[in-house]
Amino acid sequence: MQSISFNRLLSIMDELREKCPWDREQTFDSLRPQTIEETYELSDAILRQDYNDICKELGDVLLHIVFYAKMGEEEQHFTIDDVINKLCEKLIFRHPHVFSETEVTSAADVIQNWEQLKLKEKDGNKTVLSGVPASMPSLVKAYRIQDKARAVGFDWDVREQVWDKIEEELNELKVELSGGTADNIEAEFGDLIFSIVNAARLYNVNPDTALEHTNHKFITRFNYLEQQTIRQGRSLRTMTLDEMNKIWEEAKKMED
Repeated sequence: MQSISFNRLLSIMDELREKCPWDREQTFDSLRPQTIEETYELSDAILRQDYNDICKELGDVLLHIVFYAKMGEEEQHFTIDDVINKLCEKLIFRHPHVFSETEVTSAADVIQNWEQLKLKEKDGNKTVLSGVPASMPSLVKAYRIQDKARAVGFDWDVREQVWDKIEEELNELKVELSGGTADNIEAEFGDLIFSIVNAARLYNVNPDTALEHTNHKFITRFNYLEQQTIRQGRSLRTMTLDEMNKIWEEAKKMED
């Protein structure tokens, strides 16, 4: 049933590419921004745990994969079979504990082997950090950089040591804030944020997910504040901070 469905999708893609003016005009470059958007929409659905939307958004991402493969075939670069076979070969190569004789005792062992194997691949990463996309959002990139460095042993001996580093970076920022240049202040903010991301990683928290949950929480509370203000016939611009905080605390209590 799955192969029938996939072949149906490939046939539809062929038809669209041949007969639809919009689909026919698309290129790798024109499709790229939409692929990023679809990925974020999938991410949103996952954060909401909306499984109906997750299913739908996975379909949209799959469409883009098939679309790129179709264009790759037209330009004689690669086919969908090439895409799938390369993936299968990579999965087998990077899981010797499943498909070969290598033994592992934990997920941490798997991750460490994974990074080492990537360096050995013919078309793989040439350095540990070369696999981190340059266009990746900065917060996610910081986490991936640290995670990849950890996989080859570059990490704190014990995670509690990270708090001394955070305190050190915070103190350096305070020094720059009291008289440093704009560039130095920016650099120290970056160092502080990087160290906080490191702490999140060490305590098994994805900082991007954590921040997005906080963003959502703030939006919900601020929307409540705004709605209550409108209901009272008032404007946020004319309210004192104490007045706004009172409604803000009401919003927090509603979450309990």
